[in-house]
Amino acid sequence: MAFSLSSCVVFIFCFNLMFYHSHLGAEAYFPPITPISYLITKNLFDSIFLHKDDTACPAKNFYTYESFIQASKCFPRFGSVGSLSTRKREIAAFLAQISHETTGGWATAPDGPYAWGLCFKEEVNPQSEYCDSTNKEWPCYPGKTYKGRGPIQLSWNYNYGPAGKALGFDGLRNPDIVSNNSLIAFKTALWFWMTEQKPKPSCHNVMIGNYVPSEADIEANRTVGFGLVTNIINGGLECGIPHGSSVNDRIGYFQRYATLFNVDTGPNLDCAYQKSF
Repeated sequence: MAFSLSSCVVFIFCFNLMFYHSHLGAEAYFPPITPISYLITKNLFDSIFLHKDDTACPAKNFYTYESFIQASKCFPRFGSVGSLSTRKREIAAFLAQISHETTGGWATAPDGPYAWGLCFKEEVNPQSEYCDSTNKEWPCYPGKTYKGRGPIQLSWNYNYGPAGKALGFDGLRNPDIVSNNSLIAFKTALWFWMTEQKPKPSCHNVMIGNYVPSEADIEANRTVGFGLVTNIINGGLECGIPHGSSVNDRIGYFQRYATLFNVDTGPNLDCAYQKSF
């Protein structure tokens, strides 16, 4: 089989990314049992994201199925570990979290509030430039802001820097590429999902059952489940708050997607009584 230059570049970046993960203590590379496209077909993807390409959505035509599948090839452990139910549940959980981060839904929206994921590709009305000037390893570049962009709404210089290093772009000098390039956008979301950032475990390890709570985790009630993933992503603002609307929105998406995948959600959906990391 002949390879185009673009496919070679993708292969090199993916190989480098797996090498990068191995040096971060992430799981070693193993080939997936079944391609992820068998677990989430384009028809299922389109039925999950019913309105992402509506005129009302600023991200219209940005988040393509093809980009999602191509990005997942750089993370072969995503959706490929454990039983079929575990694999489907992880994919559903990932899609639920990125749907909340990019939602355009509201309570009385057509098809319900949980049919409007992937509507936005960057944060609306950011409250700051998301520059942590105390972080000397990943210093902010003059004139650049590190607001939420892409499916996971990647934020802060200390995330843009390492994400760019892992994925092959300059995250500090060119953060806008995350909201201008569909493939890179999905890669940043999967990078965040798969990468452990101590003391936080990776979202991936939580959803496949590889999370082992420390004494501090047990004391903080950080139990395994979808709620812990929410804690990893935005626990400082959302966890430890009973009946929080943001947490409930994430759960609503997850419940809908789990039904579409014909899988249960598992335990501990919220983080209402968890301390943040």
